[in-house]
Amino acid sequence: MPTYRKRFGLRPDPAVAAEIASLDAERDCQRIVYLLSAYEFPWDFNRALELALFYTYASQPIATLLDRTGEFERHGQKRYDDTQLLVAYLLECGYEHGDGAAALTRINRSHSHYRIAMDDFIFTLWTFIAFPIRWTQRWSARPMTAHEQQAWLVFWLEVGQRMGLTGLPTTRADFDDWVERYCQQHFVANPASARVAASTIAIMEAWLPGPLRSRVAPVVYSLFDDDPRFLAAIGARAPTPSWRPLIDLALRWRARARRHWVLHDYPVSRERSRTRSYGRQTPPIDHLAPERLRRAEQRPPSGSGL
Repeated sequence: MPTYRKRFGLRPDPAVAAEIASLDAERDCQRIVYLLSAYEFPWDFNRALELALFYTYASQPIATLLDRTGEFERHGQKRYDDTQLLVAYLLECGYEHGDGAAALTRINRSHSHYRIAMDDFIFTLWTFIAFPIRWTQRWSARPMTAHEQQAWLVFWLEVGQRMGLTGLPTTRADFDDWVERYCQQHFVANPASARVAASTIAIMEAWLPGPLRSRVAPVVYSLFDDDPRFLAAIGARAPTPSWRPLIDLALRWRARARRHWVLHDYPVSRERSRTRSYGRQTPPIDHLAPERLRRAEQRPPSGSGL
């Protein structure tokens, strides 16, 4: 597989998009997703997937489970970093072999410790499909093409099947209709959603110097201000109207610059990335889980005699 480099040390290589266009959206979806996440939209996908996970907090059953575990309150940064790394393995390595398959196994093992409804799994999977597509349409150097969107959909549907999900919609339109019905049922104001959202905002605030921390919530919520149902479910007020155009302008200026210049690694890779919990050292994939779960998995079975 070819590896691409910046042109003249700063400019994106159009050969990346050309290779994507030459590939089959279904057969080659893992390669397409790698090229999209490593070259075309690495920063955009990270931000979009952060919003996707945040969006799930509006679901009462999902937030109730997250709140009950207490992980976001007690070990929020580690949970954030573990999730980011596991998704990075999938995007970079695919789901069939090696580290990507190991990451998917870790995800499935962690989920097996909890009783999670099938609908909640499907809803979360939808956010991983829809939010990156929406982000590129609004705030990226270019929108994902229909061809790329189809490969992205096929990729995540296959991930869903390997997670044992059943009853998955197979088209974007059917998926969107399914999610609308889910939201009507489960997006209700509740204390668990408010607490998990507040804990996540606190994680983000810790990344910044003190004087800037009060700006985190308005910036995040301004990216959702076209969805009052979501804000109501997590008990958040819509930011003042001046926030959205400022954030929108900043993101559009960044997208305009990105059309011509690449200042980050090219390709972006997990090995060269840094997390706040682990620095540039990545623990074994099987360690990317709450310590309580890992200890439970290592405990000898009852009656083993060990």
